[in-house]
Amino acid sequence: MNSLGHLSAVPLLTKTSGRIKEARKLGRRSDRSERRLFLAEGWKTVAEAAHVPGCLVEVFATTEAAEAHRDLLGGLGVPVHLADVDAVASLSGAQTPQGIVAVCRYVDRPLVDVLAGEVVVICADVRDPGNAGTIIRTADAAGAGLVVLAGTSVDPYNDKTVRATVGSLFHLPIATGVEALDAVATVQAAGYRVLAADGAGELDLFADADRLTGKIAWLFGNEARGLPAELAAAADGRVSIPIYGRAESLNLATAAAVCLYASAQARGTVGT
Repeated sequence: MNSLGHLSAVPLLTKTSGRIKEARKLGRRSDRSERRLFLAEGWKTVAEAAHVPGCLVEVFATTEAAEAHRDLLGGLGVPVHLADVDAVASLSGAQTPQGIVAVCRYVDRPLVDVLAGEVVVICADVRDPGNAGTIIRTADAAGAGLVVLAGTSVDPYNDKTVRATVGSLFHLPIATGVEALDAVATVQAAGYRVLAADGAGELDLFADADRLTGKIAWLFGNEARGLPAELAAAADGRVSIPIYGRAESLNLATAAAVCLYASAQARGTVGT
């Protein structure tokens, strides 16, 4: 359905409708990878996806959501299918579905094709979807040019990851399918200094802020295990975040936010 016209007169798709069943398969990573399609929920996320040429494939919406966002949905240029509440909810992994879900094409690209910007982020074996999505969102907010989900990092198209990015998945390049050591070597060859976030690092994030300028690639490790010794050794420096209280450490996404904003401030884009 391309025109929203008279919404009440349109037969609604149900959970058993063929289109809904096919879209629901994208909840499985194997199906996403094979078809290079994923689901993105919420009107704001759909609006952001619409700015990426060729990203949107089709949209499913409840009548209520379609009425509330008629202008957005009517201008997308892709089919908009009205479905009942249960059908759209079956495409959502959220506890409180928003009533709009889009089928989108993958947006990741090979690292060598998108390596740009003063600051890039390499996530090495980051497994938590919320952490990965929040790091993408934070990298976007802090002005980074790229996020690499390397090694066995979580699928960026996992529904929890997509939601956690709050649309930032469509704002900056994402690279996948590369081993962490290879990613480090690639960015170093392109002139970036790789700084590993490491609690035992020899550099202090604040005391050594002068080391945070120029082309930097931040390297973040697994939530539980941190960075393997081989990977930490491949970095050009290891940076620790001072802990002033009694906490043992920071959550990975929080640590990434602190590091990214510290380097943003060091290069003069924050607080000037």
